Amino acid sequence: MALPSELRPDQRGIARADALALHLQYGAAAQAVARVLGGESFEGARSAAFNTLADPRARSGARSFAFATLRAYGAAPALLERLLHRPITDQVLLALLQVALTDLRANPQHAHTLVDQAVHAAMGLGRGAARGLVNAVLRNYLRHRETLEAAIADIPAVQYRHPDWWIRRVRAAWPDDWQAVLRVADLPPPLTIRVNLRHGSRDAYQARLAALGLGSRVLGDAALAVEPAVPVDQLPGFAQGWCSVQDAGAQRAAALLGVRPGERVLDACAAPGGKTTHLLELGATSLVALERDPLRAARVSENLDRVGLPAQVIVGDATQPATWWDGRRFDAILADVPCTASGVVRRHPDIKWLRQPGDPGRFAREQQAILRALWSVLAPGGRMLYVTCSIFPEENRERIDAFMAQRPEAVRLPLDDIPGGQLLPTADHDGFFYALIGKPA
Repeated sequence: MALPSELRPDQRGIARADALALHLQYGAAAQAVARVLGGESFEGARSAAFNTLADPRARSGARSFAFATLRAYGAAPALLERLLHRPITDQVLLALLQVALTDLRANPQHAHTLVDQAVHAAMGLGRGAARGLVNAVLRNYLRHRETLEAAIADIPAVQYRHPDWWIRRVRAAWPDDWQAVLRVADLPPPLTIRVNLRHGSRDAYQARLAALGLGSRVLGDAALAVEPAVPVDQLPGFAQGWCSVQDAGAQRAAALLGVRPGERVLDACAAPGGKTTHLLELGATSLVALERDPLRAARVSENLDRVGLPAQVIVGDATQPATWWDGRRFDAILADVPCTASGVVRRHPDIKWLRQPGDPGRFAREQQAILRALWSVLAPGGRMLYVTCSIFPEENRERIDAFMAQRPEAVRLPLDDIPGGQLLPTADHDGFFYALIGKPA
């Protein structure tokens, strides 16, 4: 299901306090943020944090508060370092202060209500003994706001809302574009859909949206950005597979692989199935979707059922073909490998908190193992499209250079409209890397 876009700062705060119990949203957001601070992904944290909120609008509000806090990254920690006499070890209380400070920074005109609601949230979270601390910290921030904001303004993690190591890496890799790359990662992502051209043209679907009062912009051959974002059940024919939610950059993969009639195709690391279904929509007739996580493999099957197209879904590890391969080679392989996801951080701001400096290298070793294994099941004359949603060269250009050095027979095929294979993130699409490699006949 598509998640709603973030609310602008002036749409949060006081309006929700009246209608949807702001303190409950603060509390749920704090629980989700606390789980992320503890090392859990937001995807895993949100169900436990939000399912106590009966009203879907309240759940959406809590998610917006959590995402705003995670997206801001450096500001609240820097402020709390100056506002607290000693560190807080209670992760939920710490997260509540971060959520409240993030909202106060965006909506100082509603300070009285927001502080009051944060105190109520502490009580609702079983932290009643800390209500005085919450009140004092937030009011102290308001009392010294200009001085505090000036003190943290030049901190890189506050300026660019990313960890210091991440900023240094992006700056070194993309010296001409690093600031734009970091800035776009702070923007709410568009709701981008892929029109299933088996059910009609992109323009015809755009007309269907317009008839329902939904605006959209063309982003690609089958890509539309729906504005404003809406839940997927409001998209015409979504349940019947007329469209799918997929970033415009991600939609490039199926076309770049260029499946031909009669070819046997492998979609490795296939979950959640967006690229799998796209390959089928573009004409693939014999496709194996490989996913090592059984729960995520089930999501691939669900997406296949929704679009009404067949594929063989296998639970297996791409680095271990002997455990799942039937001996028949593939003519085309989509290797959408695990990575840091540094190119999609605007959709998953928890990534900034979860990733560590050694992660690009750790993922690179796994990526190299996947490339070696999949090369062995690629047919002579076949091609493999290597894909990451990363902007770090260790996972992208350097990985392919290393693979080509180890496999001198491999041929790097041109991607004329993506120089070097790197799509840096923009307002219209996320960041991806693509490399098409041919195996001589």
